[in-house]
Amino acid sequence: MTGEWTTEARLIGRSTPANDSLGVDEQLHHQMLECRPRDSGYRERNPPGSIGPSISRRVMVLKFPAVILLLCLPRLSWARPTWHSPTCYPDLLSAGAEELVAGLESGAWSSAYILRIHEVNDLLHVVTEINPDALTIAEALDAERANGTTRSALHGIPMLIKNNIATKDRMNNTAGSFALLGAAVPRDATVAGKLRAAGVILLGKSNLSQWANFRSSNSSSGWSADGNQTTSAYHPNADRSGSSSGSGVGTSIGLAFASLGTETDGSILSPSSANNLVGIKPSVGLTSRSLVIPISSHQDTVGPMARSVSDAARILSIIAGRDPADNYTSAQPWDSPPDYSGSLNFSSFRGARIGVPRQVLTSYADGTSPPLVAAFDAVLRVIEQAGATIVEDANFPAWQGYLRDDNETVVLQADFISDLASYLSRLTSNPRNVTSLDDISDFTRGFPLEAYPERDTASWDEALSRGWNNSDPRFWPAYQASYYYGAEGGVLGALEKYNLDALVLPTDYAPGLPARAGLPVVTVPMGSYPANTTVVRSQNWGLVQVGPNIPFGISFMGAKWSEESLIGYAYAFEQRTNFRSRTRPYLTPSTQLADVVNG
Repeated sequence: MTGEWTTEARLIGRSTPANDSLGVDEQLHHQMLECRPRDSGYRERNPPGSIGPSISRRVMVLKFPAVILLLCLPRLSWARPTWHSPTCYPDLLSAGAEELVAGLESGAWSSAYILRIHEVNDLLHVVTEINPDALTIAEALDAERANGTTRSALHGIPMLIKNNIATKDRMNNTAGSFALLGAAVPRDATVAGKLRAAGVILLGKSNLSQWANFRSSNSSSGWSADGNQTTSAYHPNADRSGSSSGSGVGTSIGLAFASLGTETDGSILSPSSANNLVGIKPSVGLTSRSLVIPISSHQDTVGPMARSVSDAARILSIIAGRDPADNYTSAQPWDSPPDYSGSLNFSSFRGARIGVPRQVLTSYADGTSPPLVAAFDAVLRVIEQAGATIVEDANFPAWQGYLRDDNETVVLQADFISDLASYLSRLTSNPRNVTSLDDISDFTRGFPLEAYPERDTASWDEALSRGWNNSDPRFWPAYQASYYYGAEGGVLGALEKYNLDALVLPTDYAPGLPARAGLPVVTVPMGSYPANTTVVRSQNWGLVQVGPNIPFGISFMGAKWSEESLIGYAYAFEQRTNFRSRTRPYLTPSTQLADVVNG
């Protein structure tokens, strides 16, 4: 297979021959260098200890004003990380939809996102694959805009999607495993198709914890055989959580406007928090999971990861809705979902009752928690001053039982056996002929690049040993028990007992209970660990878990289908605190719009 990995940035996270050259056009390359501002931070060199030779790409500039996508790049393997704030164009580290669309409409906007990806991808391993058709798609969308057609507020804007969300194009969908490399799907995943229909450019696939972190007991968040180890842009060699790791890092440092992630238990919330982002984990059934590589039909959901609440709300409005291919979406209590942008109200806290389940903070307290808890307690005052009533000790009714309960593991294992086989059965091309978890396990154990046994298959081994799928008569009692701890014994029980509109926790402590009951959560940046924080590393792989400048978030959780209210609270909090701007990455790409427009 390695001989196939040499064409057009198809597999940029994987090994390529050292002298790979993809159509270099030296004249255009030098024109681009001449157009760069002196302070752009661009450096055409390899730094000391560089991990490889320069990658040659051809610069192609469209005549259309809206989106100038550079899928073939100039000579570039490293650009010194700098802070660059052009006066004429939005900074891609922070640019939101309104800024980007304004540039599109004025003819002054361009996309430098792919240049930015290539500047840092060899270090951070964020993107596994760039869409080789993105340039053609961008050109067509520019032409539509020029003719007066705008599909949505995100028309012509590039996003990354997690490498478990299928696309019917020339990109792979592997869940980070070589077992699915080259497999083909009959159509886009429903959420991907909705983004396309709205005029979003699916720019590339973001790395993830392999199989959405459902393989190993001794792996690391953000590692996949297909995409390598994603690490943080906020602290060197830090684990930036998962499983939507690449979506988190890529969005946070401006490798795309925003991204899609998936969550079974924490996989949107945790990497959003750890990467200084807003993340919306929707109610299970609000967004379709059709043709998303699954873990659990009872807990999986797809949601946006963005740099602002408003951008995340716009994306959710596009991807939400019923889908005949996912019967969980039929439970939605409306014919068409709300426009979540309508929830962006600065006064959302006024009159709200917000509960604090203090027992959770007590249970999870350890040597690393004081800065996190101190930040949380401080922002409770902000929420209160905004007009909310803070209800302390709004505790979960069955918390102690939840801490001892393992039924969620049973549910996920049984669902995975059934739901994975269902996904594999829909492939229109299956080069490895994998049709079941047994097949995937056998392939993983026998294929050296899957890093077995250094990274084990304990989650699968236990599932196969138990022998259940989700049609087994023993499954339903296990699911009911697991659901109870998230619902009546957890979030729903506390909401009812204390007459609350929402609950709030540090995001590090928030995902578990809502996950079991399929309930929504929105996380917003809340700060970062201070400079004097002692570094804590993982035992297995030595990645930094806690350390200076590592961000953390606050989560608002509520009843099913309460996304409108939660988005309102998140927006009101974000607008009063603006924590994202206070914590800056140690590593960012230097390419800005001015660097590729001024030619």
